[in-house]
Amino acid sequence: MASTPAVTFESLSRSLANGDYRPVYFIHGKEGYYTDQLVKQLENIVPEADRDFGLNVVFATQSTPEQVIDLCRQLPMMIDRQVVIVKEAQAVRGTWVDKLAAYAAKPTATTILAVCGRGDQVKAKAFAKAVKECGGVEFESAQVRENQIPALAEKLIKQKGLSVDPKALAMLVDFIGADLSRMYNEIDKLAQILGQRAMITPEAVERHIGVSREYNNFELVDAIAVKDVVKVFKIADYFAANPKDNPVQVTSAVLFGLFADLMCAYYAGDRSDRAIKEALGLRYDFALRRIRTAMSNYNPFQIIDIISSIRRFDTMSKGAGSRQAPTDLFRDLLYRILTTTGR
Repeated sequence: MASTPAVTFESLSRSLANGDYRPVYFIHGKEGYYTDQLVKQLENIVPEADRDFGLNVVFATQSTPEQVIDLCRQLPMMIDRQVVIVKEAQAVRGTWVDKLAAYAAKPTATTILAVCGRGDQVKAKAFAKAVKECGGVEFESAQVRENQIPALAEKLIKQKGLSVDPKALAMLVDFIGADLSRMYNEIDKLAQILGQRAMITPEAVERHIGVSREYNNFELVDAIAVKDVVKVFKIADYFAANPKDNPVQVTSAVLFGLFADLMCAYYAGDRSDRAIKEALGLRYDFALRRIRTAMSNYNPFQIIDIISSIRRFDTMSKGAGSRQAPTDLFRDLLYRILTTTGR
């Protein structure tokens, strides 16, 4: 017996766009962006002119399960179908949501019910089981891992009919991080400004997103890899002058990633270009060149010392064991990285 394909954001979004509606939806999980987008699509099932009669949006924290069921059992007025959306399901106990299982077992044909939790998993086994048995859909929006962000951003860029320079992609990812909502918004803005089939360049990112193409985490990591002391501290000065856009704790995490990759590369059984790219998940040749360059400038003993310094910086920058400003601590960290002997 063939297994049922897993429900993804893309597949669920596509089925809603095609009018393939189910009686009950259970949408929850840590990645709030996907929940927000699916809720918008569910709301759009009801035409704007009919929403006073056909769309009911309630909050779990301000309602009871019995009130939700009563809404679902009502016959829609002057329209064929109504949509009932329950938001903030993650803010109530799973037992609250499970009380909706009785409705999900026998849903009303003229109602679409969507129970949505944003930012966390909703643990309601009885409701989830009833949703599955009635032909409904459960979608858990898992948190996107940091190493998945570049591929996700590149995929969206292609969907918008654009291409992207690898450095520009790295600038976007470094600047925006794992905030999917912001990533989608910024790429959408670039698509509107640049137009179809345009390439997103570092200059475009600098001009329209506000990321400096000279002073960013991408350039800092490159400068550290080649031990360009002057450039490293120029970037550090820029970060210190613009701390809101360049939090040093985020930058230290990027530096940790570089040296963790270096350690993995040193102890890889196969040090061929292909093997290192595969082991480290490197997608571009420039990233491999950076690793090769850094390996020529930092030996394993130095890397161990640097990783220890980064961890110590992370602790002290959060106020443990130091009263120095994080930017001063960060400059000290950069000095240690560039001068360590690894002894």
